[in-house]
Amino acid sequence: MNKWTIVKTVAAATAAATLAAAASAQTRGVTATEVVFGMPTDLSGPAATYGVSSSNGVKMRFDEVNEAGGINGRKLKVIVEDQAYQVPKAVQACNKLINRDKVFAFVGPLGTPMNNACFKDQFAAGVPNLFPLSAARSMYAPYERLKFYGAASYVDQIRAGINYFVKNKGVKNVCVMYQDTDFGKEILEGAREQAEKLGIKIVETTAHKPTDQDFTAPITKLREAKCELVALGSIVRDSIVPYTSARKAGWNDVIFLGVASSYDSFVGAAQGMDGFYAMGLTEMPYADSPVPTVKKFVEDYKKRFKVDPNIGAVYGYVGADLTVQGLKNAGKDLTLDSFIKGMEAIKNYKDIFNGPEVSFGPNIRQGANSSFLAEVKGGKWVRVTQPLGF
Repeated sequence: MNKWTIVKTVAAATAAATLAAAASAQTRGVTATEVVFGMPTDLSGPAATYGVSSSNGVKMRFDEVNEAGGINGRKLKVIVEDQAYQVPKAVQACNKLINRDKVFAFVGPLGTPMNNACFKDQFAAGVPNLFPLSAARSMYAPYERLKFYGAASYVDQIRAGINYFVKNKGVKNVCVMYQDTDFGKEILEGAREQAEKLGIKIVETTAHKPTDQDFTAPITKLREAKCELVALGSIVRDSIVPYTSARKAGWNDVIFLGVASSYDSFVGAAQGMDGFYAMGLTEMPYADSPVPTVKKFVEDYKKRFKVDPNIGAVYGYVGADLTVQGLKNAGKDLTLDSFIKGMEAIKNYKDIFNGPEVSFGPNIRQGANSSFLAEVKGGKWVRVTQPLGF
């Protein structure tokens, strides 16, 4: 190679590097050495059991990547903001992350009404919404190229559960107890859709606030309606209190069915919860899990955070890992467009928790749609079925 060839080669390499740096400089949240993500979540409110653990899960996966040198020379950083599961605080947290911190994307943002409230400003700023801790259909529909959600929706889940109990257990009188929020209304809509498909009616419904603690009146109302199955649009505390209240009142011949928001180790371990059902998406992270990768995750998580993980940690970790796959697919020249293409290139992704395969595409923003039925037995969640359809 002669002198002029060497000069041209060096010049070309320098120009390419300059162009890549310029593109990154124009991409919010991206520098030559770092990619900054935002995570508005609940650290102090009624869903804090999910918010704290899911943010730990995101940090854990990002730390693993950073300890291995990052992605294309860039370390991953997440800024976590507490929104206390309140819409006004969520809007404030989102605005800070978008306008002050200039984050590249949101990863693992928690709550249906909170995500919905942030979408307009978020998407106007070109900030993707990645793997929210909400299974509402609005997390992937209507189509928006900046939305990515990886699992079955609440509607998918409750429809599958109701279908199972009606067809396999002979249930006829279906009722709904739901949070009077965007999240809870998803459960009500799903239950009505499946009831119509099955040719049955929703016998009774009750609505409550996320912060309610006394469920005597709604339980009495549902019992008088002779409900055989109560579909729950609830999270943690508002799953435990109604169920245990019903059992203490002697109402033992009714099935309580939650969705993935109730499929939580804290719910399973709470006193008096045996016999409670919920729809699950992945293995529960128990220390004695028969799945080696789950067992190792639990060990590593506890070593890092000094507490046992719950299912929120799983959701955060998987969402962060899917984000990592998208970043890898995007290549060194990281821009919003290259990242979107990188996410759309994810095919047949399998997590370490026996979750469903996840695939995206140019017009596909819901990566999977199956869920399974689980029951609390001896203070732990146990799978009852294989993935269900409806």
